[in-house]
Amino acid sequence: MKKSKVSPSLDNQPASSDRFSSSGFILTAIGSAVGLGNMWKFPYITGQYGGAAFFLLFIVCLLLVGLPVLIAEMTIGRSGRGNASSSFFLLSKSRTWGAFGFVSVFASFMIMTFYAVVAGWTMHYAALSFTDSLYADNMYKERFVSFTSGYVPLFWQAVVMIITGWVVGKGISGGIEKFNKVLIPGLVILLLGLMIRSLTLPNAMAGVEFFLKPDFSKLTAESALVALGHAFFSLSLGMGIMITYGAYTHRSQSLKGATLAIGAGDLIYAFIAGLIIFPTSFAFGIEPSQGPGLVFMALPAAFAAMPFGQLFGGLFFVLLAIAALTSAVSILEVPVAYAMGKWNWSRIKATTLVSAACFVLGVPSALSAGAILGGFTIAGKPIMDLIEYVASNVLLPFGGLVVTLFAGYVWTKSAKEAGLDGFGHKLLMFMLRYVSPLLTLLVLLYTAGLFDRFFNK
Repeated sequence: MKKSKVSPSLDNQPASSDRFSSSGFILTAIGSAVGLGNMWKFPYITGQYGGAAFFLLFIVCLLLVGLPVLIAEMTIGRSGRGNASSSFFLLSKSRTWGAFGFVSVFASFMIMTFYAVVAGWTMHYAALSFTDSLYADNMYKERFVSFTSGYVPLFWQAVVMIITGWVVGKGISGGIEKFNKVLIPGLVILLLGLMIRSLTLPNAMAGVEFFLKPDFSKLTAESALVALGHAFFSLSLGMGIMITYGAYTHRSQSLKGATLAIGAGDLIYAFIAGLIIFPTSFAFGIEPSQGPGLVFMALPAAFAAMPFGQLFGGLFFVLLAIAALTSAVSILEVPVAYAMGKWNWSRIKATTLVSAACFVLGVPSALSAGAILGGFTIAGKPIMDLIEYVASNVLLPFGGLVVTLFAGYVWTKSAKEAGLDGFGHKLLMFMLRYVSPLLTLLVLLYTAGLFDRFFNK
């Protein structure tokens, strides 16, 4: 890329002196990776593509793509000490790379507009589940359709944005870190408790066998691309989160250890999610491939049928709400950090205005999930589905590709910044220059639907 002479004022705002502690950084990064997708997507794709065989493939993909891109993002942020856009500019002095970096900022902003809507659904169901109203009858599908067809989701969307904005507005150590230090241990306790309850249900072991029995005959080229895509997205790569968080880390922070801890945390969460969803699904004859429908329509019926189901159902939706909020905080921080650097806004001003903009632009997504705007489509997709498709399937893998090319060919100090030398240095640079860009490009092409004709033959 041709370097251009740029005024130092262009996004050249140093990161706040507010920094993560070592443990706070790791917990916050894990909180970012622990989202809603692993709870309803990972178990399904694992069962579909060979159970334990796919799980092993997923681990390989984490090593080949996930961890190299993760460590590259963190090193770009810590060396640049800027936001997800300005760090590229500050390290390259190129407007072009700064513009490429902005793609991840824009992606996070767009994701936040609809993510707050779905997070609001989990909070609504958590509140309902602790009362008799959710289990008063077996009209679970009708109840969900009625809920999403009205204006009540806007209230819960606002609640999510207020909570998320409040945490982000309080800063890094006093807000985001403290929030995750409280919620992540609580999430772990809920995960383990729900896993134990699921494993003790009748016929639970059939679900465990379906989840963990390897079937290598189901491993195909498509399953490899699915595993690559999930490894990429489950670590929150391409969203600018790890670049932004990297700018808030101390020089003494071990990025090698952080990378391994974050990868292990993501893997363990996905694994336990499978040990919750599959045993419960098999115990009550539920099809585990329904995505959001599994969570909001099918699982409430299962909770209603089990002893103390009202309690466990409530805890399950609290778990989902925690996972959603820890991810939402990380997503919102990306555009907030950008606004602070770009326009020299205070954190409170940036958080308030960005949160308000996310809420307003998220209203069409909230209303498109039901009858109000559900009939309005663009390119054949409701508004929420379209925004989710573009952000997740195009912008995020593109952002990841930018990271690999930048760290592999432009700013080549990722390995040094991470404290790697010798074989580790050579291995990371080889991955960033040759393996990760190619595989990330395949993820982009696959998630954008360009391989559909090939796999549908």
